[in-house]
Amino acid sequence: MNITDVRIKLLPDPSKMKAVVSVTFDDQIAIHDIKIIEGANSLFMAMPSRKLPNGEYKDVAHPINASTRKALEDAVFAAYDDVLSQHDDEPI
Repeated sequence: MNITDVRIKLLPDPSKMKAVVSVTFDDQIAIHDIKIIEGANSLFMAMPSRKLPNGEYKDVAHPINASTRKALEDAVFAAYDDVLSQHDDEPI
């Protein structure tokens, strides 16, 4: 399965959530609402999730293995860096 499109929506609010991402695979299926969040030491990717009645969150979609997660993270963060470099001198 190949990642064929990554769309980044930067968020203007100076919160810890920096962007919302949609990723398309093989031009046939998309995962929306992936979040880029500023952690204590670095940015991380949070998969789309829903809140359970007990207050916990459960991922709606997620990579099954480490190599797939790495490939997804690499594509998402590369697209995020590209978008940031295009907006260096502009307000978001």
